[in-house]
Amino acid sequence: MTYSEETLELLASGQYEEAKKKFAWALRKDDDDMLYSLAEELYSLGFSTMSKRAYQKLLERYPNEDGLKTALADIAIGEGNDDEALTYLADIAPESEAYVEALLVSADLYQTQGMFEVSEQKLLEAYRLAPTEEVIWFALAEFYYNIKKYEQATKFYLELIKAGTFELAKVNLVQRLGVAYASDGHFEQALGYLEQIPKEKLDPDTSFQLGFTYQQLGKNEEAKKQYSALRETNPDYATLYPALAEVLATEGNYAQALITVQEGLGVDEYNPNLYQQAADYAQKLGQVAKASDYLKEALALEPDNMTLVLKLSNLYLLLGRDEDNIAFLKRYLASNESDGQLYWNLGKAYANLDDYQAALEYYDAAYQELDKNSSFLRDASFFYRNAGQAKQALTAVKSYLETNPSDGEMLELESELENW
Repeated sequence: MTYSEETLELLASGQYEEAKKKFAWALRKDDDDMLYSLAEELYSLGFSTMSKRAYQKLLERYPNEDGLKTALADIAIGEGNDDEALTYLADIAPESEAYVEALLVSADLYQTQGMFEVSEQKLLEAYRLAPTEEVIWFALAEFYYNIKKYEQATKFYLELIKAGTFELAKVNLVQRLGVAYASDGHFEQALGYLEQIPKEKLDPDTSFQLGFTYQQLGKNEEAKKQYSALRETNPDYATLYPALAEVLATEGNYAQALITVQEGLGVDEYNPNLYQQAADYAQKLGQVAKASDYLKEALALEPDNMTLVLKLSNLYLLLGRDEDNIAFLKRYLASNESDGQLYWNLGKAYANLDDYQAALEYYDAAYQELDKNSSFLRDASFFYRNAGQAKQALTAVKSYLETNPSDGEMLELESELENW
């Protein structure tokens, strides 16, 4: 038995110190072919430091062997030693047999640095030089998949599958293609691939994607079953709860949707979107006070979220909590940019309190931004009429009727104001 073989046996049995001693002998005594095989095996097993030493020893003996340089560059990238990796790669000339491999390694390096355009250039150059190499198709597919350019990714995943390759580097290509199609909005195509994957081989992300695909295709029963199965096996998978709740809400089952979101909050209590969902379902169930509490929780997490601010303000109007609404909106506007919708709500709140002077101020401010908003113009027309501001009321009515000329009630109001 060679020292290399003894090294691997000792590592497999967990005898690391003894393995290191045998490895030292392997570097000195084993032939080059055996040492190269040892370097490859060590790298595949995750012993990159030992693998690096073996490759370096071989490079000392064969300084012009570019394949060793690409292997060492790959290890350097894994160690975070980018400069070292670049040094190895820069020493490989375009005419070298290892140049295509060097391009793939350098593409990986630039991708880890966030230099995606450079990485893409390296991959496309490799593709130009070796257009039939499946490993390059795979590299391009994974690159585009990771940067969310799913249309380009599907092209290369399809080529691999058409060539009869369904798994590469422990990646299920059928699964990848299905997820890529779904992520790009091509749900019909996605379903055809995702349904091919045996249930026992579905990872949580793909299981969720299958449920989401069913949901997008309106297959609610299948979506519920898929999400429920995922909840059984991975109850901490937070993303499934809002998705399952949406399916239930689509069917009008707001009570179960709310329970589902509450379960989700038990998994992800810092998700403002879940609180917003809970507020929506609570309001649908007539639980308006509970809805406002959920919105307050959401705003505690995202105090500058305009959508949440408006939802809570609208609930205050619904509940008749005008003083609370005024205090809430003024606090928000004191530290944020003005917004016509919020001025409108302030105007409504003051009008409800019969404070027409303050209400006029905010309706006028809202008018500056909402002069094309039909809902605002209709409401403002009646407000100005009730506030004794006939001129402003008539202006609002005429603006409203430009886009809603058949509204009988507003035509009557126009006639009334013209004869004021």
